[in-house]
Amino acid sequence: MQTNTSPYRAEIVGSFLRPDAIKAAREQFARGAIDAATLRQIENDAIRASVDAQCACGLTVVTDGEFRRAWWHLDFFAALQGVELVEVNQGIQFSGIQTKAQSVRVTGKVAFGDHPMLEDFRFLKSISGKAEPKMTIPSPSVLHFRGGAAAIDRTVYPNLDDYFADLAVTWRDAIRAFYDAGCRYLQLDDTVWAYLCSDAQRQQIRERGEDPDELAQIYARVLNQALEGKPDDLTIGLHVCRGNFRSSWIAEGGYEPVAEVLFGTVNVDAFFLEYDNDRSGDFAPLRFIRPGKQQVVLGLITTKTGELENREQIKARLKEAAQYVDLNQVCLSPQCGFASTEEGNAITPAEQWEKVRLVTGIAAEVW
Repeated sequence: MQTNTSPYRAEIVGSFLRPDAIKAAREQFARGAIDAATLRQIENDAIRASVDAQCACGLTVVTDGEFRRAWWHLDFFAALQGVELVEVNQGIQFSGIQTKAQSVRVTGKVAFGDHPMLEDFRFLKSISGKAEPKMTIPSPSVLHFRGGAAAIDRTVYPNLDDYFADLAVTWRDAIRAFYDAGCRYLQLDDTVWAYLCSDAQRQQIRERGEDPDELAQIYARVLNQALEGKPDDLTIGLHVCRGNFRSSWIAEGGYEPVAEVLFGTVNVDAFFLEYDNDRSGDFAPLRFIRPGKQQVVLGLITTKTGELENREQIKARLKEAAQYVDLNQVCLSPQCGFASTEEGNAITPAEQWEKVRLVTGIAAEVW
């Protein structure tokens, strides 16, 4: 299958550690010491440097590192019509740590309007050179799952079927808007499918009055409706994440509970799958990846620690995965971003770039 178009043999998920200059500028902006234009210029300079570093590591695909965001998902959601960022009693509970106490609520009809991240992508495209600029946004599933029905104003959506229909239209409009802005490679980030693999998370879903298997069917339908009419020259990937905050996680469990629905029916071009530790299960669920139709990007390199993986062991794991899916349909990446939130993982910038060079080096040897 494809070797020199997206997804690439050597891939990245999206986010990179925020440079000190951005952290300082955000603090200055928060207390009114600099204006929005100055902040954006500092972000622009940092993104240019990051793109150069990505290319220097041998990547042919680049992102803006999500440098303009505090969260991988909430910033995007909060700029949708009908969605508001809100303060809540407690943050998202990871393994031994919590995030900032923020979430989103649906307070009106959900729609995609003049979203600020369109301009963010245009800037990335303007500086990407010969590399492919990839945009990352959260999946529609996440907007529903984050707060469930309790986070939706039921006077606006008395019937949740109407809400899910609007989610599909909103993301279809987003896909078209990014395409019109010049994007030919879009990644949807989705923690929900990993939660649906976790026994503990599935129990929590039942306790809030929902059926995890029914949700899987709903989310697959919404995704496919959002993808209807997708241009042929636009690649869309779906990244399945088990949680990534300051090197911690939320979900654990192999892909088997959702594999047939997710891999067998969701019409994305590629699946980005975490496979960096035992929490991810074995490769057997990859048997549902459709032959010749989709690619699977295996996240075998962890972003949660700085220790560098053994090159031969990674190649052995690729060979193991090839028992279930053709190696020609396989690509390699880190298991997630290095900083899904502005806090970043417990890893140094030098270790981050060593991980990226390991990905590109192994990919060059295997393919």
